[in-house]
Amino acid sequence: MDYDPQELEERWRERWAETGRYEPDPDGEDEDVTFLTVPYPYPSGGMHIGHARTYTVPDVYARYRRQQGDTVLFPIAWHVTGTPIIGAVERLKKGEEKQLSVLRDTYNVPEDTLQELETPMGYARYFIENHYKQGMRQLGLSVDWRREFTTNDDHYSQFITWQYETLKERGLLEKGLHPVKYCTNEQQPVTTHDLLEGEEAEFQEYTLVRFGWEADGEEGEKIVVPMATLRPETVKGVTNAYIDPDADYVLADVDGETWLVSAKAAEKLRLQDHEVVVEAEFTGERLVGEEVENPITGDAVLVLPAGFVDADNATGVVMSVPAHSPDDYVALQEAKADHERLERYGIDPARVDAIEPVPILEIEGYGEIPAKDAVEEHGIESSDDPALEDATKELYNREFHAGTLLPMYDEFAGEVVEDVRGRFREHYRDAGAFGSMQEFSEEVICRCGGEVAVAKQDTWFLRYNDEAWKRKAKEVVENMECIPENTRGEYTHTIDWLNEWPCIRNYGLGTRLPWDRDFVIEPLSDSTIYMAYYTLAHRIQEIPPEELDRAFFDALFYGPDAVDDPDERALELREEWEYWYPVDYRFSANDLISNHLTFYLFHHAELFDRENWPQGIVIMGMGLLEGEKMSSSKGHVVLPGAAIDEYGADTVRFFLLNSAEPWQDYDWRAEQVESVRNQLDRFWNRATQLIDEGAEGSTFGDDGGSPATVPDDLERVDYWLLSKLQETIRAVTEAMDNAETRSASQAAFYNFEEHLRWYRRRADRSRESAQWTLRHVLETRLRLLAPFVPFLANELHEQLTGTPAEDAPWPVVSADLEREAVELEERQIERLADDVNDIVDVTGTDPSVIRVYVAAQWKHDVFETVSEVGDDVGAVMGQVMQDPELRERGNEVNDLVGELTEQVRGLDDETLGAMTDLDEYAVYEGAVDFLEREFDAEVELYRENDDDIIDPADRASGAVPFRPAVHIE
Repeated sequence: MDYDPQELEERWRERWAETGRYEPDPDGEDEDVTFLTVPYPYPSGGMHIGHARTYTVPDVYARYRRQQGDTVLFPIAWHVTGTPIIGAVERLKKGEEKQLSVLRDTYNVPEDTLQELETPMGYARYFIENHYKQGMRQLGLSVDWRREFTTNDDHYSQFITWQYETLKERGLLEKGLHPVKYCTNEQQPVTTHDLLEGEEAEFQEYTLVRFGWEADGEEGEKIVVPMATLRPETVKGVTNAYIDPDADYVLADVDGETWLVSAKAAEKLRLQDHEVVVEAEFTGERLVGEEVENPITGDAVLVLPAGFVDADNATGVVMSVPAHSPDDYVALQEAKADHERLERYGIDPARVDAIEPVPILEIEGYGEIPAKDAVEEHGIESSDDPALEDATKELYNREFHAGTLLPMYDEFAGEVVEDVRGRFREHYRDAGAFGSMQEFSEEVICRCGGEVAVAKQDTWFLRYNDEAWKRKAKEVVENMECIPENTRGEYTHTIDWLNEWPCIRNYGLGTRLPWDRDFVIEPLSDSTIYMAYYTLAHRIQEIPPEELDRAFFDALFYGPDAVDDPDERALELREEWEYWYPVDYRFSANDLISNHLTFYLFHHAELFDRENWPQGIVIMGMGLLEGEKMSSSKGHVVLPGAAIDEYGADTVRFFLLNSAEPWQDYDWRAEQVESVRNQLDRFWNRATQLIDEGAEGSTFGDDGGSPATVPDDLERVDYWLLSKLQETIRAVTEAMDNAETRSASQAAFYNFEEHLRWYRRRADRSRESAQWTLRHVLETRLRLLAPFVPFLANELHEQLTGTPAEDAPWPVVSADLEREAVELEERQIERLADDVNDIVDVTGTDPSVIRVYVAAQWKHDVFETVSEVGDDVGAVMGQVMQDPELRERGNEVNDLVGELTEQVRGLDDETLGAMTDLDEYAVYEGAVDFLEREFDAEVELYRENDDDIIDPADRASGAVPFRPAVHIE
């Protein structure tokens, strides 16, 4: 029967659905239980191949644990909270071409179906049913579909209401002004999951240096021209300022003062809790050629025109410190050279020529003007040079950590910038010379397309800065398994820097804030403990949502003593929750450590007892498509359905799982996927041929470990293959225990194929014992491969034994079949065959006679000494030179000891013992027939010191233990 994955896989999908194979219920107190979760999808678009890997990795582990005998819960749900789905619907209803293109061309939404997507839940339901659920089922994910829910279900909202009422009561929710990411289009706060661009952006607090300007025609006090900087200590080195002459600027009353800032800055200041009234509008040219006063030095600072100034960033006016900023230094030199531009704006070039950099600090390795040295060191000749950014960052970093301020800084003089910046800023802020403003580290765009700005809002926020809460979260990290281990520090680091987190929105899908229903709890804040809800989602639907009050959930999660009159239904659900909890492993993306995953730890630490804290987190990397980042908006994605239709689900799964470890990035490449499909096809063909040649029935005993009966007439090569099989079982099991899906699948499939290739060369497979060996190997490998390629493995295992692979126990190592000595012997034969092949290839010889020379006994005696003493050449020589016969051989022994110590380095005692006991001559003698068949030549075997040796090329003396000399005639 040919391998037809589409037909085969559809049969198994139907079978799983009909039998409820993956719908576990509590079934006894002594069971081993595994509870796995993965972030629930946000169905604002379709499922692509990157999502397929995200959900397949935990599925593999779930299937592995079932074969290990565990009762496994692997649920899924749908995250619809927030505004991205609403934004997508609005763009659809407006007929935006880009949105329509994504829906039609990328996700293949039929034209006559588009209208069904014009409500938020209609949109979500389409992608849930037609993309995610369909794709997950096609992939064969072993999900318990009874437990699915969406995050705006009434029952789930009651669960979230309990969570937030509890946190508020415990003082971990607070209301107050707080900087938030604010969508200027939707006019509400947003978080990472709502963003189209700038997901990694951080809040930056700029210092506003309050320069003063006496404008012509303006009476009264000076106009404030605030200039934003992250390096306030450089203020004494300011020589000039820059403004974009063509950008829009305003005079505005800001908190009772007149400020000159960009038009965009005026809006940002208003969002950051300033009273702002715009009084006049003009372009930046109005300030060009004017002088403003440095509030610290009192110096007059000339304002120059510059197209590189970003009027949308901070205040739109920037100060220049050319002694310590390479980009400022280059800009000043270019300004001095462009007399025509200066004159066009009415600036006397002589005024600019007179500007010289003012040093404010000294730093080892640089001269008086560090920026000049940095520019020259990097060979920078213009402001367009890409190296300028690197030079600037490098100098900023060095000055921050090692630059000491000059005497002009009075009480701050002689101090390192790193130590003094904060105090310097606060000193002049208190004196009224400095202010502050929040800005992002990069541009941030909402999914709706609107610009996101920093705003200060009176909002409810989670107090992640609470020290007691932080300590408990760190306890969770200390006691859980982190895979890979090097991610542990990232959780602790995130816990350390997390501050207050705004947890509400003005509108959107999700749960209303219980005590102020004008607001909705935002997506990252309603997805911290939903794993607990999975345990009861399928049963809680029987209870009217209005009866799911605070007391109900207190009784459910804290027991009958937590409330006066516990609801019996809550206590029944508590039994199921306690059966499954805690979460054994959460599989999630690396970029979620800085938000969702750490929130997950915080909330579990506070709301549940230690025994219900998360046990482990497995981090997953990102996916590429043909070497480039996947992008739904650009159509650069592969849909799982299309890939499965072309290659089959097992091929898709196997490629995703063995192309990289879960935490590593992977690259979907069609050519490589096709190769995997061909390899599975060859595996199928060999397996079905073997199955067709033998009788049905398992070769295993009832425990899934040792074979039920081992034939008495197995040959050494059979034992060799069975021993390599035990090694493979051990390697795959260890890898799976560590969630190393690539290592596990490589060992079970590709690595073992190498052993089979050698076995096919060596063994007479017509023997019954060889057929038994191959059947046992196939059965074992199918069980090992079942988590990865469940359709193929189940089908073949059932044909072979009458039972699907997933219903058979996971193989365990059979000590009786581990044969170190046999493996060593076979390794020697394989090495000899490789050596002969190498000689044939190099010389182009067609051998008629192959002579093999085994090292003399005295050389084996030396090896025995080396194996006992170790790889210390001096110690070995001291031992062997006590033998008079060896002493007479002098340099010959010395050279041999050097070679043998290198040979044994790194080998364990068991291997060395097997090598010492090995009769090398007998091993090759038993392989003569094989070697003669392999090379179609006569094979002659000699000991180095045989009396009747034939050694025409004088090769015998070159033999060393375990590396015979070879001559080809």
